[in-house]
Amino acid sequence: MVGQGFLAGRTILVAGASSGMGRATALAVAREGGALLLLGRDRARLDAVAAEIRGIAPDRPAAVIAVDAADAAALEAALAPRGDALSGLDIVVNSVGTNIVGRAFGELTPDSWAGMVDANLNAAFNLTRAVVPGMRARRQGLIIHISSVAARKADRSGAAYQATKAGVVALTHAVMEEERENGLRLTAILPGMTDTPLLDKRPVPVPAESRRAALQPDDVAAACLFVMGLPARAHVAEIVLQPSRS
Repeated sequence: MVGQGFLAGRTILVAGASSGMGRATALAVAREGGALLLLGRDRARLDAVAAEIRGIAPDRPAAVIAVDAADAAALEAALAPRGDALSGLDIVVNSVGTNIVGRAFGELTPDSWAGMVDANLNAAFNLTRAVVPGMRARRQGLIIHISSVAARKADRSGAAYQATKAGVVALTHAVMEEERENGLRLTAILPGMTDTPLLDKRPVPVPAESRRAALQPDDVAAACLFVMGLPARAHVAEIVLQPSRS
């Protein structure tokens, strides 16, 4: 089905669409015929992605929503004018997330910890809370949260990153259990090291050889498309996606 415009007639919101996995997923969705809402904090970068989408699908311009998804009130206000689009929303991909340089436990402060909870976990909650009612009313909808393999495997990505990404996975599964009878499906995708701007926030630069062996954002986008292409009777709880040479 993928590669045949299988998303034609469907509306997809991609959060964290300005770069990395979110941008790659938005472009992949555009190639498959989907109508897009692009959400993120950086208006200029979202506009640049929207311009790329116009090059792919001139007849389907993407709507841009510049807002911090970690701010519940701001998100609600930003989405309010999009009520018609949200009421017909078919799919949400949440690619919002970050990490910090001072990520070791001994470097964390209450403020840096709270910032990570906001960016990685609260944003996921706020987005889910915003879209579930409309999907429930239509008795259909798919939400894909992009987490991290760090949610399952201890590493040096930092206590706050691992805890919040594990929280995203738990949120995904918990909401699925509550909403499956209402026709909703939720999937968590857990990528390993991926060549995105997030690698530039590592305390020690990633060696060029390791970066070349990393996943690419398009690989994560392909996993999202796979889930989107399944029939409503099929549910994928998790996808763990690792570099083959890691």
